[in-house]
Amino acid sequence: MTSLATMRIGSFELANNLFAAPMAGVTDRPFRQLVKRLGAGYAVSEMVASNTALYASEKSKKRMDHTGESAPIAVQIAGAEPAMMAEAVRVNIDRGAQIIDINMGCPAKKVCNKWAGSALLTNETLVGEILDAVVSAATVAHGVPVTLKFRTGWDTEHRNALRIAAMAQNAGIQMLTLHGRTRACGYKGAAEYETIRAVKQSVSIPVVANGDIDSPEKARHVLDVTGADALMIGRAAQGRPWIFREIAHYLNTGTRLAAPHLAEVRDVLMAHLLDHYAFHGEYQGVRIARKHILWYTKGLADAQAFRQHMNTLDTTDQQLRAVNDFFEQQMIRHERLQYSAANDGPDMETATVTLEEIAA
Repeated sequence: MTSLATMRIGSFELANNLFAAPMAGVTDRPFRQLVKRLGAGYAVSEMVASNTALYASEKSKKRMDHTGESAPIAVQIAGAEPAMMAEAVRVNIDRGAQIIDINMGCPAKKVCNKWAGSALLTNETLVGEILDAVVSAATVAHGVPVTLKFRTGWDTEHRNALRIAAMAQNAGIQMLTLHGRTRACGYKGAAEYETIRAVKQSVSIPVVANGDIDSPEKARHVLDVTGADALMIGRAAQGRPWIFREIAHYLNTGTRLAAPHLAEVRDVLMAHLLDHYAFHGEYQGVRIARKHILWYTKGLADAQAFRQHMNTLDTTDQQLRAVNDFFEQQMIRHERLQYSAANDGPDMETATVTLEEIAA
């Protein structure tokens, strides 16, 4: 039986092999801390642009704020210029990064139009130059491990994950995370895991499987099929941060945890919101929080009317009162979290956050 395992990245021993994926506009410091408390062994920051001239913006400052964050602090950088990527490494290490992750997986047009993210997979020469530059700036100069997140290829006719994996290992990359789709697939269709299995069999460094892991049963299936060392969960953790402990329990025991009590769900969301407001401030905090509240409540009774009301609220106090009132009404119906028959949980497609422009 597949079971939960520990693993290492460089000198860091991780609590387990269940990781939270970097997601633009989602995996800020409050979210990373939350999923770690609820069972994730590792969480990676939102992607940070490699152009350090943009680091004075408020968005960039927030993305690089690691105050009080538990180790290891993993920062994902994205760009297409090797020298610029190397400089971004140095700046982020100075600001607390303990692991550097290279983004070669983002399929968003705003990223790929800059020939960053998964667009890099069309230029293997440039991929090699970036890998060498980042490893030199991070590992050679500072002893900071570098990891790579990428896709199976540009499109289904041009899958080059095996070649990219070999290049990465030879360059000194210490862990690979592979999303089981091409750039052209975006998030449509089903992820395929055969390529992840082939990559795992071809390299000696750890390989992490990513894509469509949305239940404990699916987690075990992906581990069994791919032989991967770890799993990375993204969209399924939006509004369901306890999925990590659910998967951990299932991998260790073969049984499912009972659904969380609604009182706990309310308390988790309220604590998330308070941390979120403290981090983002009143104005931005309220507006950014709306999508998180939508994800937490999607599929619950009367959720549509609640979300429409939520979009009219402009203060943190109003949001907190509305969330508490909503869950008080839910608890009259049920003791534990229970999705409606028509919608049994967060949907993988509608849960996808719109990726922010990399330069923002």
